[in-house]
Amino acid sequence: MSYTYESYDVIVIGAGHAGCEAALASARLGMKTLVFTVSVDSIAMMPCNPNIGGSSKGHLVREVDALGGEMGKNIDKTFIQTKMLNLSKGPAVHSLRAQADKKEYSYSMRRVLENTENLTIKQGEVAEVVVEDHCVKGIRTVSDGIYPCQAVIMCTGTYLQARCIYGDVSQYTGPNGLSAANHLTDSLIQLGIEVRRFKTGTPARVDKRTIDFSKMEEQKGDEKIVPFSFTDRAQDLEREQVSCWLTYTNAETHKIIQDNIDRSPLYSGMIQGTGPRYCPSIEDKVVRFADKERHQVFLEPEGNYTNEMYIGGMSSSLPEDVQHKMYHTVPGLEHAVIVRNAYAIEYDCIDPTQLKPSLEFKTIHGFYSAGQANGSSGYEEAAAQGIIAGINAARGIQKLDPLILDRSQAYIGVLIDDLITKGTNEPYRMMTSRAEYRLLLRQDNADLRLTELGYQVGLISEGRYQNLLKKKEWIQKEINRLKEKTVGATEKIQKLLEKYDSTPLQSGITLAELLKRPELSYEKLAPVDEERPELPEDVKEQVNINLKYEGYISRQLHQVEQFKKLEKKIIPENIDYNEVYSLRKEAIQKLNDIRPKSVGQASRISGVSPADISVLLVYLEKYMKK
Repeated sequence: MSYTYESYDVIVIGAGHAGCEAALASARLGMKTLVFTVSVDSIAMMPCNPNIGGSSKGHLVREVDALGGEMGKNIDKTFIQTKMLNLSKGPAVHSLRAQADKKEYSYSMRRVLENTENLTIKQGEVAEVVVEDHCVKGIRTVSDGIYPCQAVIMCTGTYLQARCIYGDVSQYTGPNGLSAANHLTDSLIQLGIEVRRFKTGTPARVDKRTIDFSKMEEQKGDEKIVPFSFTDRAQDLEREQVSCWLTYTNAETHKIIQDNIDRSPLYSGMIQGTGPRYCPSIEDKVVRFADKERHQVFLEPEGNYTNEMYIGGMSSSLPEDVQHKMYHTVPGLEHAVIVRNAYAIEYDCIDPTQLKPSLEFKTIHGFYSAGQANGSSGYEEAAAQGIIAGINAARGIQKLDPLILDRSQAYIGVLIDDLITKGTNEPYRMMTSRAEYRLLLRQDNADLRLTELGYQVGLISEGRYQNLLKKKEWIQKEINRLKEKTVGATEKIQKLLEKYDSTPLQSGITLAELLKRPELSYEKLAPVDEERPELPEDVKEQVNINLKYEGYISRQLHQVEQFKKLEKKIIPENIDYNEVYSLRKEAIQKLNDIRPKSVGQASRISGVSPADISVLLVYLEKYMKK
């Protein structure tokens, strides 16, 4: 017998990284929000790698923070090592990564949720999304409780009909042995939603006391701490950091894997789900890259108060006895005691092309989806989708236009556009190469790009917004000063140029032009710039980057202008692509399936050619004149 409980504005299914950001955004925007989780103890759990950020993922975390999200603040509170990656390359690919204390990260995020106004946490499993006349009306739990609401956000992660596998062992559980969500998939199918099966995995954890670190290379954190959150100060985050360690597989490791490859569920047919191309298991690496003599293995601490170490780079679903032999061939792990076996996990997710750019289902008003439920992978990708879904669920209830970030505004825009326009046949991972305008979408300027939007939405405080305006003013004022300030070929300047192997001056030059030389920087020119004002470090960084890469930035801004022209060409919702003469059959099918909002989005659909776009543009011109 069912029982109807009090109603909510928004209900979030799942309290992983997507669910946390979705619930917080919704509640902070004034929505009465209820978040369901299979276990309150698993809020913001990290079932796989113990870190936040990394190449391109660090960009996403910075963007979530710039919009008013929580992930950046939470990792700043709980990191045990921090490192800026790719510093030998240009600023477009610099990416922050921090090792987390897993338990403290989860506890800290839980405390935030528990103390957020308008937000309620409920342990329980959702069995059904209740829909009437294509509109969300609420959810039903496995215990037959009915919770009415105006919007539902599905953030189920890897829990839908989850199955953990290693060797012949198959357990119908979620990650870390938590309960799977076994009922919601049927409800999705009944609603006409296309469901697919994906797979991911995680490596073994070993006891730190049984590792021989003398055979490994120590990987220390950066002395200079860079916060993830634009609201945190580096000096407030200083703490003793914990080292990671680097070692490698070898021929013996690879032979054990090859000799037992038929016992791997990946190759025996036991696993049906599609795995991630860019984060393959060790058996996948050995098979696909047979020419490689070794693969990197990173030993990463799981936290300050545990001896568990994560074996990064060696996820596996091989049988327990093979894992035991395999891991023990790695230098430093010869006598390592395995605390937790590696395993693969299969789970249900949706085809994300069924979603609008707002992350709302095209066919069900008020039903949103975010995170790995959309076929993506990674904590950061999940959080990025979560905050957008949370914002848009609230705005939908308020009868406001959704917040939609395009590919020229944010990595979040690239992520969501890729998913809803191109779809994915494997767990999607964010990479810097996916962003066409990555010189503009740097991790260092996420606040300059997005904080004003966060303020307009209602997630950024007045004080933080005023600080942003002040920062913008300082940057522009200093850039203008450097462009106007001319220096001559004085002895002092020539000596400085000689120090950095820079060509001596023959005549006067502005400091801005001098700064553009590859060997020089804003900081290096300080001794010859007597009028230089005292500025915050982040302002100096922006001045340096904006002047040094001014030509490239200008070129990308021009490309963005061209991009936006196609994005502004809106396609009417009721268009029948079968009536567009000369469109190829494949293009007609894809356009009818995706229903792009603009010509720009249509141009990115797989199977739609430039010729199809030309035909569509001609048709739209005639259509608009009718």
